[in-house]
Amino acid sequence: MSYPAAPRSPDIHGTGLIDKPLDPLRYDGHTHASYEVAGLLQALMPEDARVLDVGCGTGSVAVIANHNKRNSVMGIEPDAARAKVAASRGIDTTCGYLDPEFVAKNGPFDVVVLSDVLEHLASPDEMLNLAGSALKPGGILLVSVPNVAHWSIRLNLLLGRFDYTDFGLCDSTHLRWFTRRTIQALVATHGFEVLDTRYTAGTGLSVYYSRYFRFIPKQLRLGSIRECTRMFPTIFACQFVLKLRRRQQY
Repeated sequence: MSYPAAPRSPDIHGTGLIDKPLDPLRYDGHTHASYEVAGLLQALMPEDARVLDVGCGTGSVAVIANHNKRNSVMGIEPDAARAKVAASRGIDTTCGYLDPEFVAKNGPFDVVVLSDVLEHLASPDEMLNLAGSALKPGGILLVSVPNVAHWSIRLNLLLGRFDYTDFGLCDSTHLRWFTRRTIQALVATHGFEVLDTRYTAGTGLSVYYSRYFRFIPKQLRLGSIRECTRMFPTIFACQFVLKLRRRQQY
């Protein structure tokens, strides 16, 4: 793992919005489930590829997404605690932020992954441009973003609530918010065509373990969440997962 500088963790953006310190490892421990983000990325990930995982966190997603793919994976992560864990998982990890110098030195890649990254950035357009510059011709960009139009957020807004949390859809470090339409519009503006769109069920969201849901048997509850996500993704999807490629005309 390399440390070209001592970058400031993006968790700083949550300062003062919740009443406890943020655990830098709070998003560790993803699941292989085919209806959650790591499993969906694994299904979309090509084989025998050079992969750059931007904002790779602890590497929990990267390990699953590249399982049995024979891929060469590099990660870049600005939080030192998360980068250290990613490196311990065998990922060639740089602690820092993606910039043109990193791309020039290490690129190009067959695949660039932005898994729950764009919502943490003041200028997601700059990141999309950088990610595009890191791709080989015909390369693939895999993006996931949380769904701000999730039913639980809609309900809370009706009740006059929009409370920041340390984890999940209303993570206090989020700077941008996306619906399916707005993320598709953003990537189209930057010359990407959408090859595939998939949806996570978000069965680990705290709302599904609240007093209203805990009396429903677990298998029935999880199955119902997955089916609702399949039928009504703009309302029930926790995240949108997109497979993108540069338009040739761009």
